[in-house]
Amino acid sequence: MSRSHGGVSAFGDQAWTAPARTPLYYPDAVTLVPGADPVALAERIDTTAPGASVKDSFADLDLTAVGFEVLFEAQWIHRPAGAPALTPHLAWDVARTPDALRAWALARDGAEGNADLFRPELLDDPATFVLAGRSADGGVVAGAVASRSADAVGVSNVFALDDDPDTAWPGVLDTVHRRFPGLPVVGYEHGEDLAAAVRHGFRQIAPLRIWVHG
Repeated sequence: MSRSHGGVSAFGDQAWTAPARTPLYYPDAVTLVPGADPVALAERIDTTAPGASVKDSFADLDLTAVGFEVLFEAQWIHRPAGAPALTPHLAWDVARTPDALRAWALARDGAEGNADLFRPELLDDPATFVLAGRSADGGVVAGAVASRSADAVGVSNVFALDDDPDTAWPGVLDTVHRRFPGLPVVGYEHGEDLAAAVRHGFRQIAPLRIWVHG
């Protein structure tokens, strides 16, 4: 996402960081190992602009001394490779054109004014797949983003217009399984979205924590 907005970032020994503010809702740093140095982490990102955030992947940092507070806590989730338990009731495809991506982004945004987060440049990433669930009239009513690696498929941005994640998950999992049948599915969720993921075969495997700069 950061790269699609022209952002520059780097992987270090302890964390992935972006020196300039990342797009809204996306972290400025993600820890890669337990026990990262909070001061060194804060020095590698822009904390002068409001909203800088850190994904504390191991939920083991205390960033209060460098001006952060906990935004929320969540759980990493894992689902073994395999077909979904439920059959999707929507037609699902992958958004491959700017117009299709725009329709997906508008549906996901729900008139919040942030649909422009998802730029056409995102379609150039061969490991990113924007999944769209469509009603009988072809409108986007559910969706997610799938990010493929060699070992797993990460799923994020799961949504449904009826605000029920159970509407989206069967189609998301079915689409991922058909495209990448041998790969497990991973991600992170919290609250009701976590409960929904567990209902669809995910297991909670470890905590994480999102910090935001005050």
